[in-house]
Amino acid sequence: QVQLVESGGGSVQPGGSLRLSCAASGSGYAFSRLSYCMGWFRQAPGKEREGVASISSGGHTTYADSVEGRFAASEDNDKNTLYLQMNSLSPEDTAMYYCAASSRFGGYCRGLLKRIFVDHWGQGTQVTVSS
Repeated sequence: QVQLVESGGGSVQPGGSLRLSCAASGSGYAFSRLSYCMGWFRQAPGKEREGVASISSGGHTTYADSVEGRFAASEDNDKNTLYLQMNSLSPEDTAMYYCAASSRFGGYCRGLLKRIFVDHWGQGTQVTVSS
C-alpha cells in the first residue's frame, strides 16, 4: 500500500506562487519510485478531476496545456517527495490539488497521467486564488 500526503496549499492573490509537496511512503514493502508514474491532478467545484502534471521515474515531465510554462513538477528522490511549483496563479487555478501514483506502465507515464490509471490518491490540498 502506498500513502501519499500533500501539503502546501493555501490562499494566494492572482499572479502569486505556491509550492505543493507530496510525501510518498509504502507500508509492507519499500516504496519503489521506479515502479510508478507520479502525477498531480486538480478538481474545481462542479468540474471533473483533471490531470495537471506527470513525472516519470526517469524525471520526464508532461503538463496540461492550461499550466504549461507556469507550473513545474519536480522531486527529491532521497526524500520520496514530489513537488509542484505553481507560478502566475490565476483564479482559474483554484481547486483541490491531488497527488497520484500509477503503476499501470511501471515508471512510465505515456504522456499526461490519466485518472483511470491511478492506483493511489492523496487526500488533497486546497489552493485558492483570489484578490
